[in-house]
Amino acid sequence: MLDGVAVVWMPVQDMERAKGFYRDTLGLRITNQDAEWAEVDANGLTLGLNGREPSGARGEGGPVVTFQPEDDLEATLDGLKGRVATFKDSEGNDIQLYEPPAR
Repeated sequence: MLDGVAVVWMPVQDMERAKGFYRDTLGLRITNQDAEWAEVDANGLTLGLNGREPSGARGEGGPVVTFQPEDDLEATLDGLKGRVATFKDSEGNDIQLYEPPAR
């Protein structure tokens, strides 16, 4: 029924600051933009920066993307331990650096 993830929308309070973070700090390419939104290419996955929400990322909620692991959950978690670093973007969203485990 579904065929992967199309876009992950990230709420932002300050569009220029958010674009600067994803472009200049993370080195990602902005592929499309307007006054209230921008699309960022994250290695083939589109991140949508959505400035339409007045409270931005500091409001309740935020983006959540859930994937089904290839192996059982415990094996997947064991393989991920120590390989994820979480930090905040310029708008307060949680983002992560991920290094795949050696197989």
